[in-house]
Amino acid sequence: MEIQINIDCADASALRDFYCEALGYEPKGEGGQYVSCVPRDGDGPKLVFQRVPETKTVKNRLHLDLVVGDDMEAEATRFEGLGATRVSDEPIREFGCAWIVMADPEGNEICICDS
Repeated sequence: MEIQINIDCADASALRDFYCEALGYEPKGEGGQYVSCVPRDGDGPKLVFQRVPETKTVKNRLHLDLVVGDDMEAEATRFEGLGATRVSDEPIREFGCAWIVMADPEGNEICICDS
């Protein structure tokens, strides 16, 4: 079974560019209101960005947890440089794990996690 993650957005190409840079992905295919990208090393799900007319209005029901190891702060700073914004000022700590809640350039939540 192959897993693909679809993300609704206003500017599909711009959001794909953000995720390609942030995750080490590369563009792969487009058609109509869809563009996609895949991991350069082949390890991970395909991301599909679908241009939709409505804007994001509430918290995502699904979000990406990006496990980066011990240097969450450096990754959060790198994501900010790419256009993401912090949602949580300090890492959230629970059950022996920690994460920083971020939002991509269109406001979709992403968690930068230590484990």
